[in-house]
Amino acid sequence: MADAAAPPPTPLLELRGISKRFVKRLDLAEQIANLAGARIREQTVEAVDRVDLAIAEGEVVGLVGESGCGKSTLGRIAAGLLRPSDGERYWRGAACNGDEASARERRLKMQMIFQDPFGSLNPRLTVLDIVGEAPVAHGLIGARQQIEYVGLQLNRVGLDPTLMRRYPHQFSGGQRARIGIARALAVKPEFLVCDESIAALDVSIQAQILNLFMDLRVALNLTYLFISHNLRVVRHISDRVAIMYLGRFVESGPTAQIFAAPNHPYTQALLAEVGDLKPKKKAFAAIRGEVASPLAPPPGCHFNPRCPYAMDVCRERAPALRPIGPERRSACHLNEPEE
Repeated sequence: MADAAAPPPTPLLELRGISKRFVKRLDLAEQIANLAGARIREQTVEAVDRVDLAIAEGEVVGLVGESGCGKSTLGRIAAGLLRPSDGERYWRGAACNGDEASARERRLKMQMIFQDPFGSLNPRLTVLDIVGEAPVAHGLIGARQQIEYVGLQLNRVGLDPTLMRRYPHQFSGGQRARIGIARALAVKPEFLVCDESIAALDVSIQAQILNLFMDLRVALNLTYLFISHNLRVVRHISDRVAIMYLGRFVESGPTAQIFAAPNHPYTQALLAEVGDLKPKKKAFAAIRGEVASPLAPPPGCHFNPRCPYAMDVCRERAPALRPIGPERRSACHLNEPEE
């Protein structure tokens, strides 16, 4: 008798039913206006709406979407920098409720690399302190080891250790990006959230930093959530891709399959804008319409006002993110069986 199939490995990080709402409270003038008879209400933005995501150890997941779709908010929740309004985070199968004794250690295992390599570095600190402060504070190294340890981290990201006494403004944009990576690596993480971490760099520098990320992945067995609006970058570095629109996932699956045969109309439109990586003439057609305000998203499928295939049901009911093949999911009523 054949052995039963082995259960799938536990994800390194899993997000279940994650939502995040931001509420704009009424200021004093608005409160006074309401006393005078105005009907001004607090505004709520559903930045992330019931998202599920599982990331396996050693995997690179690309998170793609237009500006304002909620991908940075989801990245901050994944890294533990924001608390979700609803849903749960799980690290190696254990709920991240913040109450257990291992919470501090777990937080060190999840680090974030931000988009702005200058704004995310303290201009009053030298690189020695920027990179070396956290590992000393958390007891990973002793104070006497700081210089040697920081030198090792700078070497790892391709920077000259003799520059560790300098301040952020004395470096180029690409060098500051490497400092941000070294700071994240200094606490020995297992999972990195890269939030548009190469978007502010020149194209030639972007390629260097991308190659660095790929080398570090192999050398340190790192897992990435790589957030970007650049589909070419995501195609180059990611194993799987998740496409996000107005707080919801509309499609996810292996990178090669998504790029070869996109299913959701939004994914199809995004890839049509990018086109083939080979230089050739192509008819450019932008996605019609504008992204709706997250303060008042359209009912049903959020993409329906811009979708060429929109039906009545698309305006009435949000489609479920359902399987459409091995490891692939899409949220489109076109995939639902006809009744």
